Amino acid sequence: MSKRFSSKKVLLSIGALGTAAAIAGLGTFATFTSTTNSSHTATAGEVVISLGANGTANRLSVNSGTLVPGDTIQRAVNLISSSTIGDLGVVTLTTTASPSSLLDTDTTNGLQMVIDNCSVAWTEAGTSPAYTYTCSGTTSAVRTTVPVIGATLALSNLAVVGGASGTTDHLRIKLTLPGTADNTFQAATSTILYTFDATQRTLTNR
Repeated sequence: MSKRFSSKKVLLSIGALGTAAAIAGLGTFATFTSTTNSSHTATAGEVVISLGANGTANRLSVNSGTLVPGDTIQRAVNLISSSTIGDLGVVTLTTTASPSSLLDTDTTNGLQMVIDNCSVAWTEAGTSPAYTYTCSGTTSAVRTTVPVIGATLALSNLAVVGGASGTTDHLRIKLTLPGTADNTFQAATSTILYTFDATQRTLTNR
C-alpha cells in the first residue's frame, strides 16, 4: 500500500508542472517596434601657412652682401594661407639669429626692421643682392620700425587674417643698418631666421 501511494504523489506533481507551463504559454505574444537613426561627420580643420617659392615670391634666402652704416636690405616674400578652416585669427613673427653678432644684439645701432604689405605683387628691380621694390597697388604697414630680433611680434593689415583659404599677403621686409653703427660692427655677421606663426580663427557654432 505504501508504494502505490508514493506513485500517485509523483504523478500528481508532474501533472501540476504541465498545467503551469500551459498557463505561461498563454501569456507569450508579439510586440510592435520601430527604429530610426541618423549620423553626421565631424572633421577637424587645419591651420596652414607657408612662404612663397624661392624666386620673386621669396627672396629671404638671398644674402645681403657687405653692408656699411646707412645701407638697407629689401626682400619680398609671399605669406600664403592654405588653412581648411578659412580665415586665420592671428599671425605673429619671431626672428632669431644664428650665428649672432652686434648686427642683431645691439637694439639701437644694429639692424632695424620694417615690414610693409602690397595689395598686389611687388615690382622688383635691381640685381641680386641689391633688390628694390615698388608697389603699384595699395601699401599698408605690417610692422613699423623695430630691432631685427623680436619674439611673437604682432603683425597688422594682413589679408590672411580674416581672409579665405588661398589668400596671399605680399610682404616686403626692409632691414636698415643705422648710420650710428661704429667700427665695432666691422666684419660682423648674423644669419636671421624668420618664423611666422598662425593661430585659428575665433570660436563659433558649427
